[in-house]
Amino acid sequence: MTGRTAPATTRRQRAARAAAGLRTGPLGRLLPRLAALNLVEGAMRLAAQAFLAALPLLMTVAAFAPAGLKNLLLDSLGSVLGVHGEALDDVRHVYSAGASARQSVGALGALLTLASATAFSRALQAVCERCWRLPRAPMRSAAWRWLIWLVVWLAFMLVQAPLRRGFGIGPATGLALSLAGSVLLWWWSQHLLLGGRIGWLSLLPGAVLAGAGTITLSWAGHLLLSQAMRRGFEEFGPLGPVFTLLSWLIGIFLVAIAGMALGEAVATSTWYRAAVLVPGEEKTPR
Repeated sequence: MTGRTAPATTRRQRAARAAAGLRTGPLGRLLPRLAALNLVEGAMRLAAQAFLAALPLLMTVAAFAPAGLKNLLLDSLGSVLGVHGEALDDVRHVYSAGASARQSVGALGALLTLASATAFSRALQAVCERCWRLPRAPMRSAAWRWLIWLVVWLAFMLVQAPLRRGFGIGPATGLALSLAGSVLLWWWSQHLLLGGRIGWLSLLPGAVLAGAGTITLSWAGHLLLSQAMRRGFEEFGPLGPVFTLLSWLIGIFLVAIAGMALGEAVATSTWYRAAVLVPGEEKTPR
């Protein structure tokens, strides 16, 4: 009897030690951290703000932009969304209003659109602060950062078409440039929206993970998104592509938030600080 119970007791002890190791190991510390961030809720909020704030802003820019800049915006938007054919023609039709759109929007409307679009950058700042467990920055010191981020984001959007084509060199160059540009954008965005409270080296892992993840998902959209939008239109009418686009945006921001959260875990780990950070150079919050 004793001989039978001994192996069972040993297996239970091993299982208990393994469970304790998981709870105290990196994975055990990371999972509660991701759960506390409410990844899905944060991604849905960012996707909604991007759809409701960024789309009117792009339409306003297209209304006031000259023909060459408008065509560049359309090509870049198609490259980012991965749409082509009839779907891209629909996008061109929406953005080709020209003078009538300028008259209906007006200068005051353009300013109001830009101001309302800061809801997107405010939501992104809140996500970055939650990832790093920082208190909210005072509005007085953060408001100008929201506008600066929007301007840089618009400029980044405008160059997506030539960037993803590798400036005529080839798709491999385009992929490398897109990856580098995305990593740089996420790196700088975190630093700006966090008000410099976290050092550059600490922000690098999250920028790499968020940039690589979003670019991978964006390039996958070239294969899937147009067909999904077409099927959505056939099944649900005009609302179908809207649902498809929102789902795609949720996926993009889910990957981005997870990347920044994982980056925070890497940056605050002992091995990363010992390998990369100069002792005493910067302090990262726990």
